Amino acid sequence: MPLLAGACVYIRTVLGRLAGLHRVGLPGVARPSIVIGVNLADLYRDLHQHPELAFAETRTAATAARELRAAGFDTTEGVGGTGVVGVLRNGDGPTVLLRADMDALPVREKTGLPYASTAVADRDGEQVPVAHACGHDVHVTCLIGAARQLAAGRDGWRGTVLAVFQPAEEVGGGAEAMVEDGLFDRFGKPDVVLGQHVAPIPAGVLGVRPGPAFAAADTVRVVLHGRGGHGSRPEAAVDPVVMAAATVLRLQTVVSREIAGGDTCVVTVGAMRAGTVANIIPDDAELLLSVRSFDPVVRSRALDAIERIVRAEAAASGAPREPEVTVLTSFPAAVNDAAAAGRVGEALAAVVGADRVVDPGPVTGSEDVGVFATAAGVPLVYWLLGGADPAAFAGAATFDELRHVAATIPANHSPLFAPVISPTLDVGVASLVAAARSWMPV
Repeated sequence: MPLLAGACVYIRTVLGRLAGLHRVGLPGVARPSIVIGVNLADLYRDLHQHPELAFAETRTAATAARELRAAGFDTTEGVGGTGVVGVLRNGDGPTVLLRADMDALPVREKTGLPYASTAVADRDGEQVPVAHACGHDVHVTCLIGAARQLAAGRDGWRGTVLAVFQPAEEVGGGAEAMVEDGLFDRFGKPDVVLGQHVAPIPAGVLGVRPGPAFAAADTVRVVLHGRGGHGSRPEAAVDPVVMAAATVLRLQTVVSREIAGGDTCVVTVGAMRAGTVANIIPDDAELLLSVRSFDPVVRSRALDAIERIVRAEAAASGAPREPEVTVLTSFPAAVNDAAAAGRVGEALAAVVGADRVVDPGPVTGSEDVGVFATAAGVPLVYWLLGGADPAAFAGAATFDELRHVAATIPANHSPLFAPVISPTLDVGVASLVAAARSWMPV
């Protein structure tokens, strides 16, 4: 996820303090020595080396289930496919759902780390590289650490913890699958849904925003139909490659010319597939689009514009039949409850200090965690967990320099994305524990 301007302004005031966090630690952050079981850093490296794609997170789920059982949670596997749910009851009190997503991405890792992924997996009949390029291995590790600490410190809270390890966030279907599999009927309805996402802001910084925090997401598949032929005789064919190229360029005008400057919308063509060899004009071309928005009216306008442009370009190219435009996945914006965000923000400030908790502004990355809160009818609070080396920001003294540094740090979904282990894991564990306990006082 991108480092946002609001975070840049904030970070400028604390750079000197952040530069040494990876060495000296943070006040109030529990150190790894107090947790039980496998060392969290080793656990993280293991998860990082063994990433799994959406709805195939069998090894990751087994690891989460093993650790939950070792901590004393009543644990159920196979919820919504590969999801895992742990329940820890500790007297009367609120129920808090802590969520971590487990799936990785079809990306070839290029970090050069000694624990870098070399995994490959089948995806739609094709062998693809797999890597934790979004940081879900951080999320899983932190929730395991939080589960251990909450179980070991039951004298400090009352209520019930639901530890939810969710599959398939990257394809937008995991949260819905768990809800449809009876998550709340089987394990009880929570009073709040909490979670975090690692981001390329300095480790030791946390970002929480009331209101719309993460964008709605739509994945759109477009199939453009041409008429195949020999590459030497294009006049006898209708070339879907040219049709697709023209469509991609015209789609860039959706945001720049049809969405108001004060509104937020992103339209990205992430994949373009057509043809097999140089001298054959194919019959079809496929485009895969990602659309991000916060306002339902803006979303509707963008999707309508995409379909209009696709159909118009097909007609202009003389396509023999209408194109296909299909919304494959769709989930709403993640909206943090304002009052709950205020309560969690105070708890996070107690972990890292008030001057290290920032409102990052709306994040155009998307998250299906809000599906849990909406289905349960309860507040959501989802925050950013800094994962970048604070030392990387030490040389920046002006706002422009900060933006330059932020732009050079590999972000989520980059093959170079590599959160620092310390203090990221310590802060992530402590943040989940503090947020949960703010809802479950003694």
